[in-house]
Amino acid sequence: MGVSELLAAESIIAESVKGEGDYDIAIVGGGIVGATVACSLKNSGLRIALIEPQPKAIAASRRQAYALTLQTGRILDQIGVWGDILPKITTFYQISLSDNDHPNVINFETTDLGTEALGYVGEHSVILTAMQRFLEDCAEVHWWCPGRVKQVSYYSDRAEIEVETGEEVKTIKARLVMAADGAKSPLREACGINTKGWKYWQSCIAFTIQTEKHHNNVAFEKFWSSGPMGVLPLPGNRCQVVLTAPHSQAHEWQKMDKGEFLELLEYRTGGVLGRLELLSDRIVFPVQLMQSDRYVNHRLALVGDAAHCCHPVGGQGLNMGIRDAGAIAEIVKKAYQAGEDIGDLKTLNRYQKWRRGENLLILGFTDFLDRMFSGNWRPQVILRRWGLWGLKKIRPLRYLSLRIMTGLFGRAPQITECK
Repeated sequence: MGVSELLAAESIIAESVKGEGDYDIAIVGGGIVGATVACSLKNSGLRIALIEPQPKAIAASRRQAYALTLQTGRILDQIGVWGDILPKITTFYQISLSDNDHPNVINFETTDLGTEALGYVGEHSVILTAMQRFLEDCAEVHWWCPGRVKQVSYYSDRAEIEVETGEEVKTIKARLVMAADGAKSPLREACGINTKGWKYWQSCIAFTIQTEKHHNNVAFEKFWSSGPMGVLPLPGNRCQVVLTAPHSQAHEWQKMDKGEFLELLEYRTGGVLGRLELLSDRIVFPVQLMQSDRYVNHRLALVGDAAHCCHPVGGQGLNMGIRDAGAIAEIVKKAYQAGEDIGDLKTLNRYQKWRRGENLLILGFTDFLDRMFSGNWRPQVILRRWGLWGLKKIRPLRYLSLRIMTGLFGRAPQITECK
């Protein structure tokens, strides 16, 4: 079913709201991270407002795919939504790392970790549509969609949120506001929470290809002097490709003749996927590293890109956000069951203490990978090839690296299954 048909079935003006007034939690942002929080709290007894500026069909229609870690799969399985997602995505059993066209290729296998898989690749539409469907029968989750937050006022015992729905502006109340509103989070900026980080000298080009040869459920990460290149397997002999390059080169590649671009891509994939066909536009976006000075404020918690952003190398960004969502859901649920104030800083600081340090590790890990594996400075090349040799030969180093890449390093959220 196309987007137009979906929109016909769902009013563009404003989805009918099942209930209005007082809520326990207002989640601002109905993307994957915000929806994960709502799904995690289904049947918890908490009344939730989920505020999303786009109609649900539009929010779920983005043509993008993500690497999903083993930990992400476990979180979504605990929630109860994984069974609807897994059959529609790709499971990969091998990760192949290589530097330029150097013959020394590192292949991570499931036996290195003792797991049945090493990760998954899922399309945005599949993941978010499954979550939206999962919430359909939940009377405690009320969609304000499309709804745009105009202003939030914080008081000692509540927050008041002005939500614009069509031509109306309504005020709702909540004990806790969760900002899942992206890297440029208006809620974070309005509260004066500063961030630290930097913009990279690179941009990424993301697109989907059809491959002549089967990808054999292998995820490729190939490092070039211009930057990393990730090739992620998708159902139907397709792959999601993310190329990293200096800004000017990335825009040149975006405008390059389709035939020339595919020749470049076939060379960079070493011919292992055969002849390639471009299935989507080439989308260019700049990349940055960002960490918020704090993840919480009085009656406010930041999750996902509102709290942090990392380089796409290794595909960690969305997975960090889903772990944030699982962590805040676990903490809020336990606080609610214990009769504590879910919006109090004492409660929210547990989330910050848990997630901020773990996210910093991933930010550092992805930054190191990008800097070490971009460039042609001779000592840098020698050092990184020694590093790849170490990954190949030193089993504990292999194991630790895989634990980080698959999300199994650190504390795992424990979410009671919500069905």
